[in-house]
Amino acid sequence: MYNQMEEKKYLDVYKKIKNKITEGELKKGEKLPSKRVTAEKENVSVITVEKAYGMLIDEGYIMPRERSGYFVSDIEVLKEREEESEKSITYLSEETGEISEFEYSLWFKTVRKVLSEKGELLFRKAPGRGCAVLRNAIASYLLRYRGIFTSPENIIIGSGAEQLYASAVKVLGRDKIYGIENPSYSQIEAVYRGEGVKIKKLKMGNDGIRSDELVKGGFDVLHVTPFRSYPSNVTTSAGKRYEYLSWASKKGFIIEDDFGSEFFAPGASRETLYSMNKGKNVLYINTFSKSLSPSMRIGYMILPDSLSDKYEKHLGAFSCSVPVLDQYVLSEFIESGSFERHVNRMRRKLNKDLTK
Repeated sequence: MYNQMEEKKYLDVYKKIKNKITEGELKKGEKLPSKRVTAEKENVSVITVEKAYGMLIDEGYIMPRERSGYFVSDIEVLKEREEESEKSITYLSEETGEISEFEYSLWFKTVRKVLSEKGELLFRKAPGRGCAVLRNAIASYLLRYRGIFTSPENIIIGSGAEQLYASAVKVLGRDKIYGIENPSYSQIEAVYRGEGVKIKKLKMGNDGIRSDELVKGGFDVLHVTPFRSYPSNVTTSAGKRYEYLSWASKKGFIIEDDFGSEFFAPGASRETLYSMNKGKNVLYINTFSKSLSPSMRIGYMILPDSLSDKYEKHLGAFSCSVPVLDQYVLSEFIESGSFERHVNRMRRKLNKDLTK
């Protein structure tokens, strides 16, 4: 009770002096009474006044001068601060947007399971390339469902495609020229320009980048979206994929952007450039924002063995940007079979829509 009363007293003294300063009763440079005089005037202890003066000093209303006392600060500056604090905030309205057909109740059930079972593991710092549990789950899923064989060691977890594009640039180098599809997803060009690299736009044909554009060259890295490239909606033929790989074997690396490929329809999965090339010259990038939800900012990149040391040199010191909880929940969602069941359900729906 005593402490609460004392706190109220020094706050009362603080507010009284502050108001006199802001209202102009106490002028800039004017000396305040000593702590003892103020204590007697306000009928409080010297310690109470000392606390009030300390708060006024901390907030810039008064300033102490050694062996001289306390003086009022520049009132014009203080008035500007007061005016800033009185401005009202215009709050943003809740965002609206497309809601995916993802089974949220199943995801929340998985979250509860992970929280109850993993405990303190969720508070450990994730390795730079991502948690082993998620990298293992992705490697197993890719082999089982997509026919892609890769070591979990080569899988890099990141917060979405844009971050992974930027990571690829840091690994491959800013001195390279990056060839991109024309037209292509706008964020691809935006990220490359943001990273300060030169790009070359390559015209699209009916089954991918035109052969004459590949022959002309003038670029060191080829960024392609083999499955339903946006906005052209072009899917590369088998012959075009071999053409891309032929270019890579002589010229450089391919960044395979496999966005949305889980929903291939109809029929079986199209073979990826990464698996066709056995990971020699291809960096494979995919995310869960299309297959699960746009809010799911988790993606992954598979590095060729030849680039692992380069990755460590340029990005090895950086932390993984995806929260550990999200990584554990997604790994459980994949390992339980829930992810594959969700993808299969969406594929059946897509097939049904296509046959209408």
